[in-house]
Amino acid sequence: MKDLNIPLNDIAPLVEIPDYSLYYFIAVVLIAIAASLALFLALLKQMRKRKVNLRRERFSALSTIDFSDPKRAAYAISELGRVFASDNERTAKAYHNLFERLAPYKYAPRVEKIDEETLGYYRLYLEIIDV
Repeated sequence: MKDLNIPLNDIAPLVEIPDYSLYYFIAVVLIAIAASLALFLALLKQMRKRKVNLRRERFSALSTIDFSDPKRAAYAISELGRVFASDNERTAKAYHNLFERLAPYKYAPRVEKIDEETLGYYRLYLEIIDV
């Protein structure tokens, strides 16, 4: 029979293993939040820039309307002027007055040239608009 007195090595106590996974998770979440915030701000900046450019384009188109065809000019002024009508109360009133002055030129089959009073309202409306 064999000798049962085999030397036993002691079982080592539990060793604490450092766990940084929580810190890694927090870092990844913060980086993701920062990246999405930066992306959101960049898109917001582009949208504002695009809106300003659109307003400038519309104002440019509004100020260079050809009055040789009064009916087409009346429709163009009504359509392009609507963009700026909601800026403030003053532009809303000016647009409403101009819109009323342009109504006879839009709905008649044959129209004469736009009169000077209506053109004066048009020029006044162009001066009121802030681009």
